[in-house]
Amino acid sequence: MSLLEALHARLARRHADGLHRQRRIAEGPAGVERVIDGEALLTFCSNDYLGLADHPAVARAFHLGIERWGAGSGAAHLIDGHTRAHHALEEELADWTGQPRALLFSTGYMANIGVLTALAGEACILFEDRLNHASLLDGALLSRRRLVRYDHADPDDLARRLTQSTQPLRLVATDGVFSMDGDIAPLPTLAQICQTHGAGLIVDDAHALGVIGREGAGSLAACGVASDPLIAQVGTLGKALGTFGAFVAGHETLIETVLQFARSYLFTTAPPAALAEATRAAVRLARAEGWRRDHLANLITRFRRGAESLGLELLPSTTPIQPLVLGSAERAVQCADQLRRAGLLVPAVRPPTVPDGSARLRITFSARHSEAHVDRLLEALAEVVP
Repeated sequence: MSLLEALHARLARRHADGLHRQRRIAEGPAGVERVIDGEALLTFCSNDYLGLADHPAVARAFHLGIERWGAGSGAAHLIDGHTRAHHALEEELADWTGQPRALLFSTGYMANIGVLTALAGEACILFEDRLNHASLLDGALLSRRRLVRYDHADPDDLARRLTQSTQPLRLVATDGVFSMDGDIAPLPTLAQICQTHGAGLIVDDAHALGVIGREGAGSLAACGVASDPLIAQVGTLGKALGTFGAFVAGHETLIETVLQFARSYLFTTAPPAALAEATRAAVRLARAEGWRRDHLANLITRFRRGAESLGLELLPSTTPIQPLVLGSAERAVQCADQLRRAGLLVPAVRPPTVPDGSARLRITFSARHSEAHVDRLLEALAEVVP
């Protein structure tokens, strides 16, 4: 069999298993009402939690940044691509999260890979929650260190596994808010366990930053976990902040180690400085406009109460990620198709993104949604979910 024949067979299996994915083409800026593949749809699938992706102040900062800095950075951060705009953004992100220092990355995936591979030195063993994002798992694999996966959000299982380990260096990684279930990691207990065992703790706050905690500072702030020399917080800029990129924040020694050893930081071009200027504007809005988080919380409460009255069993989440588990991939796809015909875009999430038998509708909310939007979604779900 040739390589091409093998690839054709692999794609055919993906189709047969109901797991084939297709891209959609959207028109216009990000928002909750969009034209996608020529259809006007009300969307419940974006990670633009605070509704900042097309905010005039963010767009204006981007335009002014292009006029000042141009369209690209021209080089890696450690060559001559690190501008005053990048540096100012790092300082503002550190201040927001209450960490001593922050370091920008081009994407969240690159940040998680870079942090894990840089911090997991020789004689280190990694412990990760079973439901961690793929980027954390891939970072562990690329680190070439032993990976132990503990039961989801189970501090007792983590403590038991740490106690059994004989490796001198330990590193624990968890999502702050889990991207498919929407629940929040038990960070106070995890942090205490890590402190007891002298282990480092990496928290991927992609879906928490801007949404929960003081001024939206993330899951560590929401759970009352203070800045600690052994805790690193990873955040993305393309979700609640509405721009693009990522960062890691933490103790000076942690951040300097990542800067020196993370290949996904060292060997890539720095993001455009104009993008940093846009993100600085988004950070200011996220910190100052608490009404966005308040409105989002009200929408989530309204949806959960409505779903309960309809007999729909949602996973226990207080965040904008509200999963409705349907079981089979076929059922999830069928419901998503019916919702689309009703003018709503709610994606079906299937294995391998989620475990077998837990295919779901992954419903996400934005501060741009209204109560009327929530009610429309509930009415449609009542029709399509048996």
